Amino acid sequence: MFTGIITDIGTVLALHRQGDLRARIGTSYDVDGIDIGASIACDGVCLTVVDLGRSPQNWFEVQISGETLSCTTLGGWVAGRRVNLERALRVGDELGGHIVSGHVDGLAQVIGIRPEGDSLRVTFRAPQALAGFIAPKGSVALNGTSLTVNEVDGTDFGINFIPHTRQATTWGDVAEGDAVNLEVDTMARYVARLREWNA
Repeated sequence: MFTGIITDIGTVLALHRQGDLRARIGTSYDVDGIDIGASIACDGVCLTVVDLGRSPQNWFEVQISGETLSCTTLGGWVAGRRVNLERALRVGDELGGHIVSGHVDGLAQVIGIRPEGDSLRVTFRAPQALAGFIAPKGSVALNGTSLTVNEVDGTDFGINFIPHTRQATTWGDVAEGDAVNLEVDTMARYVARLREWNA
């Protein structure tokens, strides 16, 4: 489990196929504190660490299945790409965002960007099947970042990115047309399931 609070911006150092795709990601995390088999959310996708090293910089490797590549933005990764990173939640950690599983529900698309004061208002379009899970003032995880929804209009929804968020994550690089990993709020998913069950 994760909280959607990004704690590092990693860089894709190398990609190679070994049946699945293996990605080497440079990080400022202390690799001595990461175990093989640990979970790290990479752009919101929960991935398992399969190797570690520190030359020429700290790095970890993850193995990415074909299913994950087909359902997320990770199939478009290239060397040099910046990636939002979050270590798995530990008992006693502060829950500053919301509960995030790292299981991406689908892809949203950036359809509009405009300055709003010091913030940046970004409008996204969600897949029709997921739009009902997104509510004003509710939470979503986009590329692993816990964010509050400002408004919803059909399948479109808006998010305000304050300067800190843009500096501490890859959201400073956002561009119109980008596809992003979308995970809807777990609570919304369970409420919808209960309503369906009781209908």
